[in-house]
Amino acid sequence: MSLEPRIIKESFTHLEPVADKAIAYFYGRLFAQHPRLRALFPPAMDAQRDRLFRALTKIVWSMDSPDALAGYLGRLGRDHRKLGVLPEHYPAVGDALIATLRAYGGDGWTAEAEAAWTAGYRAASELMIAAAERDAEQAPPWWIAEVVAHERRSYDLAVLTLRPGRPLPFDAGQYVSVQVSRWPRVWRPYSIANAPRPDGTLRLHVRAVPAGWVSGTLVRHTRTGDTLLLGPALGTMTLAPEAAGRDLLLIAGGTGLAPLRALAEDALAADPARRVHLMVGARTEQDLYDTAGLARLAVGHPGMRTTTLVADGGAHTTPADALGDIPGLAEHEVYVAGPAEMIRCTVDALQRLDVPPQRIHHDPLDGEYCA
Repeated sequence: MSLEPRIIKESFTHLEPVADKAIAYFYGRLFAQHPRLRALFPPAMDAQRDRLFRALTKIVWSMDSPDALAGYLGRLGRDHRKLGVLPEHYPAVGDALIATLRAYGGDGWTAEAEAAWTAGYRAASELMIAAAERDAEQAPPWWIAEVVAHERRSYDLAVLTLRPGRPLPFDAGQYVSVQVSRWPRVWRPYSIANAPRPDGTLRLHVRAVPAGWVSGTLVRHTRTGDTLLLGPALGTMTLAPEAAGRDLLLIAGGTGLAPLRALAEDALAADPARRVHLMVGARTEQDLYDTAGLARLAVGHPGMRTTTLVADGGAHTTPADALGDIPGLAEHEVYVAGPAEMIRCTVDALQRLDVPPQRIHHDPLDGEYCA
């Protein structure tokens, strides 16, 4: 990226306390100078502002790990294709970013900082553009998928089976972004709940969240025969090749079951005798929505074990509470998925029980660990 990551990091610390104002200024500046770009973004910008600042934070604080940063920027570039982002849009974004930093950088904004940020943004945008161009040679910006099955498992949860019109490559544990026709330009990520299949179908577990535009549509207003748009598969919570012979511990909360079910399928397909322990946490018995499917998954796999934990069920009611009962816990490869608070507390408990950090896998989180 830039030759001066220290300068970029130091100047960014001046922006963090005024992040909300700065990001609002950024988009105001961008759309005022380039009004046509507004059409690329969703009608409501709150979530978009949050995503932008999280991405910017990750980029800044990853500058000391150039390989990881290049991978992240490449994924961003490929994913932005589904939004209609083109190479000629990047300079406009860069100009708005520098103007924002100049306005909100305070004492940390100097000629030296501006030069470092300008060079850093240029390098980042070149990586993103190159990744998008390579991706365009072999994949569309999005996939049209037909809903071939829609099962309501509860009043607020549905399992959808989708058939993309052309093959959508993915690995078990990854997720796709979904756009529904009711809400154009609004994309929401959902984990794929199966390992790759010969027929190319994908399953999604969707819980409708309060005021959730996409989730509410997918659960309550989507029917068999409807079509959706899917973005490319993303995410790094896939099976670690170096841990192929290690016992797996998969810890799920709510619809976090989806990617872990896919990992279990993938692991057992490669080694039917592999020891896989899937722990599923839920608030109530009614929230355990896929017990029959998990029972079918265990058929013919003697090493597959499923434990269900209900929050109102007494002792060992959460995955974090039950970890101490697992023999040889520190020797497992562990994957965690579910609500952010559940992941934080579970990862915290795993670390206290001496599971090496490199053996704990989960999608990125923001915020602090629980006390």
